[in-house]
Amino acid sequence: MPVQGARARRDQIVHLATTTGLASVEELSRTFGVTASTIRRDLAQLTADGRLARTYGGAMALVAHPEASLRQRTGEAFEAKRAIARWAASAIRTGETVLLDAGSTVGALAHELRTAEELTVATTGLTALQELADVESVRVECLGGTLRPLSQSFLGPLAEAALERMTFDRVFLGADGVTAEHGICEADLRQTRLKELMARRAERVYVLAHAAKVGRRPFHTWIRLPPGWTLVTDSGSDEAEIRALRAGGVEVEIVDAATSRRTAEE
Repeated sequence: MPVQGARARRDQIVHLATTTGLASVEELSRTFGVTASTIRRDLAQLTADGRLARTYGGAMALVAHPEASLRQRTGEAFEAKRAIARWAASAIRTGETVLLDAGSTVGALAHELRTAEELTVATTGLTALQELADVESVRVECLGGTLRPLSQSFLGPLAEAALERMTFDRVFLGADGVTAEHGICEADLRQTRLKELMARRAERVYVLAHAAKVGRRPFHTWIRLPPGWTLVTDSGSDEAEIRALRAGGVEVEIVDAATSRRTAEE
């Protein structure tokens, strides 16, 4: 992805370091089609300008990637999230007990479940609670805990204690990023711990993440994505990352947002 001009290239380097974490000289050299010495000069200038911090063999953003609020994320990739939610809803059977994480894509799944019959839904997310609060055919259980305003989710010891008293047929997890190498990326260590506990209490585990999150690593806290779990994403996902996930034993379901939209309209 060659970028014309040093200024434009340096802006892109800052963007990559901010959105993906660490940026190595070798990776940047390949990405921009320039020599390693050119990249080192770019990093030296960006460090002098106070835009990056040098590390051994590369650079990193001075400020951690800013976490978008749930309200900000709700409108992103709307069609893809809706298609993923529809697929996830179709996997749920009448009479099951399911656990919903927080997040905008899982919130879209909760919306799809408004027409469900004889279903029990437990959740850590305010969005799911709001979507299902007036649905008489769905029994709703709130795990409780400490409210994290940015993600509109409950976490902490009270949520963890509630999990110990329940088991689930399926759990649907959200993610800030997903990679074959590291797993599921989150902004907060408490969130990664809670997701691990949620997964342990369910027979089937699904991760709902639209294409822009596949291969993305905006933060530095992780939960493993082991063989047997299912990633549900859309057709815009990076093909190399999908191949690597499948090679590691992760089941991957790819939905087509355009087809899903046409089907819904019909």
